[in-house]
Amino acid sequence: MVKRSRIVAFFLIVILFLSVMGVTTDSIINRLKLGLDLQGGFEVLYQVKPVEEGGEITQTTLTSTSQALNRRINALGVSEPRITIEEGNRIRVELAGVEDQEQAREMLSTTAVLSFRDANDKKLLDGTDLVEGGAQQAFDPNTNKPIVTIKLKDSSLFGEATSHVLKQDIPVMVIWLDFVEGEDSYAEESKKENPKYISAPIVEKVINSTDVQINGNFTVDEAKNLASLLNAGSLPVQLEEIYSTSVGAQFGQDALQKTVLAGIIGVIAVLIFLIFYYRLPGIIASVTLLVYIYLILAVYDGLNAVLTLPGIAALLLGVGMAVDANVITYERIKEELRIGRSLQAAFKEGNKSSFITILDANLTTILAAAVLFYFGQSSVKGFATMLIVSILLSFITAVYLSRFFLGLFVKSNYFNNKPQWFGVKKDQIKSLREGYETLELPTRFDKIDFVKHKNKFFGLSGALIIAGAIILAIFQLNLSIDFTSGTRIEIMANEALTVEKVKNELSQFNIDSNDIVFSGENNDRAVIRVKDDLSQTEVISIKGHFQKLYGTDPNISVVTPTVGQELVKNALLALAIASVGIILYVTLRFEMKMALAATIALLHDAFFMVALFSITRLEVDLNFIAAILTIVGYSVNDTIVTFDRIRDHLKAKKKIREYQDLVDIVNKSLRQVFTRSINTVLTTLFPVVFLLLLGSQAIWNFSFAMLIGLLVGVYSSLYIAAQLWLVWKGRELKKKGVLTTYKEKKKYGDDPVV
Repeated sequence: MVKRSRIVAFFLIVILFLSVMGVTTDSIINRLKLGLDLQGGFEVLYQVKPVEEGGEITQTTLTSTSQALNRRINALGVSEPRITIEEGNRIRVELAGVEDQEQAREMLSTTAVLSFRDANDKKLLDGTDLVEGGAQQAFDPNTNKPIVTIKLKDSSLFGEATSHVLKQDIPVMVIWLDFVEGEDSYAEESKKENPKYISAPIVEKVINSTDVQINGNFTVDEAKNLASLLNAGSLPVQLEEIYSTSVGAQFGQDALQKTVLAGIIGVIAVLIFLIFYYRLPGIIASVTLLVYIYLILAVYDGLNAVLTLPGIAALLLGVGMAVDANVITYERIKEELRIGRSLQAAFKEGNKSSFITILDANLTTILAAAVLFYFGQSSVKGFATMLIVSILLSFITAVYLSRFFLGLFVKSNYFNNKPQWFGVKKDQIKSLREGYETLELPTRFDKIDFVKHKNKFFGLSGALIIAGAIILAIFQLNLSIDFTSGTRIEIMANEALTVEKVKNELSQFNIDSNDIVFSGENNDRAVIRVKDDLSQTEVISIKGHFQKLYGTDPNISVVTPTVGQELVKNALLALAIASVGIILYVTLRFEMKMALAATIALLHDAFFMVALFSITRLEVDLNFIAAILTIVGYSVNDTIVTFDRIRDHLKAKKKIREYQDLVDIVNKSLRQVFTRSINTVLTTLFPVVFLLLLGSQAIWNFSFAMLIGLLVGVYSSLYIAAQLWLVWKGRELKKKGVLTTYKEKKKYGDDPVV
């Protein structure tokens, strides 16, 4: 009997979902916090040092410093700043959307220790004598010029100070901000046209007052900034800028628009493919995919997380993971239908047999993402966060929600005897009486002998690795300043740029570089790398110059040698830990030989990309490391699905006495997972290809690495990992004479053991 109520329930639930999504999506998107790479702004990493030599930096010191920085940022009116205390006495500040970066940099780095001194530089008063929050910007009633007024805790303090000054040969009260003992002096600074001190008014009488006026030829903004600094409090430390990156607003807007457009087109392509290939299940997968994307944005909003450019890329890669889970399930259901099971039996068995495979594949990818999160910095950490969230939500939506929706249709009985709705033709279906098992089903790839040419593929991969190693040794990698230290300047112009034009502009700042790369349709963008790490003042001057010249702020990143060395170390450590973790996991779930084969395959993929980037001279930056680790997860994902099918065949065989039996198992397994491998890589490649073609130039290298990595990952799963396992298992068989692949149930467990 047809239960139409279940189909009606599906449409009612979908309408409810779409209604909620339609009502709330705009507000969620508007609340999402965009990273500085999507709206402009700057990020700076400070090394925190004691003010006095020999001083100690404690956790309390770091906390109070971050709080003082936060108060200063609030005075700038910047919404949602990110201030993070990091290991090694460091503080990272991210200000997305800040308009006046020069003002922000100055306010952050200024120690803001106010002091009143005599002409001989003797300290008379300092910031500890001020009333907290008592500084204000005002106007001098006599001259109508901007001033700053402060309040002292005790009127007698200022009386004593002015009395002392009156007794000096030069009766001036010198007001300093960040006076440096041994370096600064009134005698030297007073000779300069623009002295370092704020002002040096002459004292004509003793003044007993708590209200003190500071005159300094201020502009209104300068007076406001000084008042804000004093109210925010002086920093108890010195801040040394060891890394910074500055993104112009125009670059951010351009990146956001292009990447979102590429993502939308990529997702639409995935939906069309799913519906075309899997029919009814494809429609279900498309609905759950839209729910998945909505949930991703909602969770990110709830976590108060910052969405970055690599984060959007991770979201789109998560689409591939979500589709992969559906593909594995649908392929299993199709297999069950083809051996003659009823639709409900096929649905139940297909879901059951695919669950562990999906779980294993997702856990290995999330392991790589977790390592990336722990060792990553800034936007890379944002990428890892989004990837972890994506994997978790893709598992929930693709496994549970998708199965719930599909179950409503299956249990309605309307689609009984209609296998074509599930992508299975009636002439492909066997009879249960024939006794067919899913592992024995013929495939359209039965003529392909994957094992026959294994030595050729080993030779090809070996030759490529040797060639890559030689090329890498000769040319090395084109490392970005992330790893080598120095300065990276990216210019966006409203005209075609040339080497001569760029060099002429930079020569005004005594910058000479032969490392200039152009991009854009009319060569209207240029990336310049400089070996030296520029100072804060130089960065501000360069930004102002190109803003005036072309109307857009350039992107400028500065990395010191210390940070560059640390990033190299962390990147190698992350890859090593991810590899060890995957070996342990696959060993526990499968066996050591499979774990080693999977690890060699992923290292093969990683090295292939490294060699390719060495040959093409593409820049290797932090996003490239993110791509490597993501491919590590994807490669193992694909390999695990293959090994899972090999394990099923081994269980069915129970004992193996001939090498040909192993060959047949590997060949059958690869033929049966081949469709899934192709479909999965296609649905993951759609977003990546569109990111490559239409996305932001800022992640072009990342997208290219992902494209190559996905293709190489499928190749290594089919022709490297499985074949290596076959070789090693063949040697074991030769040594033992027989392999027991299944043990009878024992008292303490009934799991099959390979």
